[in-house]
Amino acid sequence: MSIAPLDTDQEVLRRYEVASKTTEEALCCPVHDDPAYLKAIPEEILERDYGCGDPTPFVDEGETVLDLGSGSGKTCYILSQIVGPKGRVIGIDFNPHMLALAEKHHKAVAERIGWDNVSFHRAHIQDLKTDIDALEKRLAEKPILSYEDYKTFEAFRREAAAPPLVADGSIDIVVSNCVLNLVAGDAKGKLFPEIYRVLKTGGRVAISDIVSDEEVPRHLREDGELWSGCISGAFQESAFLRAFEAAGFYGITIAKRSEEPWRTVEGIEFRSVTVTARKGKEGPCRERNQAVIYKGPWREVRDDDDHTLRRGVAVAVCDKTYRILTSAPYKDQVYPLPPHVEVPLADAKPFDGARTAPRHPRETKGIDYRATTTQATEACCPAGDG
Repeated sequence: MSIAPLDTDQEVLRRYEVASKTTEEALCCPVHDDPAYLKAIPEEILERDYGCGDPTPFVDEGETVLDLGSGSGKTCYILSQIVGPKGRVIGIDFNPHMLALAEKHHKAVAERIGWDNVSFHRAHIQDLKTDIDALEKRLAEKPILSYEDYKTFEAFRREAAAPPLVADGSIDIVVSNCVLNLVAGDAKGKLFPEIYRVLKTGGRVAISDIVSDEEVPRHLREDGELWSGCISGAFQESAFLRAFEAAGFYGITIAKRSEEPWRTVEGIEFRSVTVTARKGKEGPCRERNQAVIYKGPWREVRDDDDHTLRRGVAVAVCDKTYRILTSAPYKDQVYPLPPHVEVPLADAKPFDGARTAPRHPRETKGIDYRATTTQATEACCPAGDG
């Protein structure tokens, strides 16, 4: 007799419905939040918060933030204080019981903080176009009783996603705390492209999640307790990073990684990591005579577009790559070499992407550069250098 596959959505809904009413210690790793932000948040929310990391330090004032799997609302209410009255925080969760808990204290928290810039919505985090509450309201008003009803509902569902719940290119930074692992295996492929879609060009992610050091075998993935407990749905660690790469992110960094595993099951270690990454490497490559010198300590490194940077060598790069490598998170790793005479972007020719030769100094200084100095500059020997 065949056994029906595990319904991971139902397992997660069941587990977190209970956890929204009674604290469940097994659902979270210890996380130390800034106590200054917790004063405005009721104890009931703090006791029902389940996570494995803290992505909030990566958020800046005035930003629009999307929290995937917002749960009890704790992270959203912390972010509300960080981004300030000019910022905006959007919480997305699929569990109505967790959303009800977050909304229960919404007004009181806003009054304590001094502004209300938080909104909560019910949706799948791998489908940020569809408002689940709108669909359920439609089904309550017009239940599906025939095939014609079904076709009508499908048309409504497509219309409900246009415009999408979370618009294209509308978010400065996406954060998440121990939720991506709860997405069903066949839906995980939609997750990262959807995150990429909603981010602005130049937008960022800060994702805390549980990863495994080995692939999780099928019999563990079929264990409902392990799945809803943020274990058996975990990404293998290197596969987690590759998923960011495949979606088009760059500057992918393991910002935090717990030294000790949170849990070990059948010899497989599960631990918390926080990964940051950026969107915005698309666009044409233009030649503006720019170069960068990699500082070291490695002999050479390769970036996300396969540019090889050799220590101490002026490497020719296009304008787009120059802007990326002289900005966070790379800027402290290179010395920028802008041209002596700027090439207007409108006049810039296509960059030769096949080029491997270093940038000759005369390309940045100019062929006719003939300056001669008769006196040492102060910049050579700054005061204080012995």
